[in-house]
Amino acid sequence: MLEAFFTPQSVAVIGAAREPGKLGYGVLSNILQYGYSGKVYPINPKADEILGLKCYPTVLDVPGPVELVVIVIPNKFVPQVMEECGKKGVKGAIIISAGFRETGMEGIKLERQVLDIAKHYGMRIVGPNCLGVISTHTPLNASFAAGMPPKGGIAFMSQSGALCTAILDWALAEGTGFSYFVSLGNKADVNEVDLL
Repeated sequence: MLEAFFTPQSVAVIGAAREPGKLGYGVLSNILQYGYSGKVYPINPKADEILGLKCYPTVLDVPGPVELVVIVIPNKFVPQVMEECGKKGVKGAIIISAGFRETGMEGIKLERQVLDIAKHYGMRIVGPNCLGVISTHTPLNASFAAGMPPKGGIAFMSQSGALCTAILDWALAEGTGFSYFVSLGNKADVNEVDLL
C-alpha cells in the first residue's frame, strides 16, 4: 500500500526550483544526486529545464505515468495540484509545504480539503509540513535533508523534522546506516501505525 513512497518507478517534484538554496532545488538535487534510477520529472510552469531535466508546467503534462510526487509549493496551491495528481493517477504524495493544521483554523480547513481530494482518488499522503522520505536501498532521497545516510538495517520515523535533521546529522557523522527514514509532519494521512 505504501510502496509508492519507497520504491516508486517515477517521481515528480512539483515546485522544482532552479536556484540552489530553495527547497524545490534541494529535493530535486537529492533525488538525482543519490542514485535514484527511476524517471524524474521537475514540475515548474516558469522553467524549461532544471538540473538537465526537461521541465513540465503541470503533472498532467508529463508524458508517462507518475507514481510519487513531492510537493514544494505555497500551501494555497496544494489543493489544485492534488486534484491534478489524482487525475494523473498518482499513488503517493509527500507534501513538504507548510501552512496547514499547524497554523490554525484556516490551515486546518486547507489540510482537510487536501485530504478529501486524496481520499477521493485513492492517493496516500506523507505530511504536510515534513522533511520528506528516504529509502537507502532503492535508493531514493525524496527530502530536503543535507545528505543521505549509508544503507543499513534501522528504519526511523518521527513527527518532528528538527529531530529527523538532528538524527541524520548524527548518522552522517557516525556512519550509521538506515533502511528507511520518514518525517511524518502533520500526519494528515500516513501515520506511525501505517508505517510500522
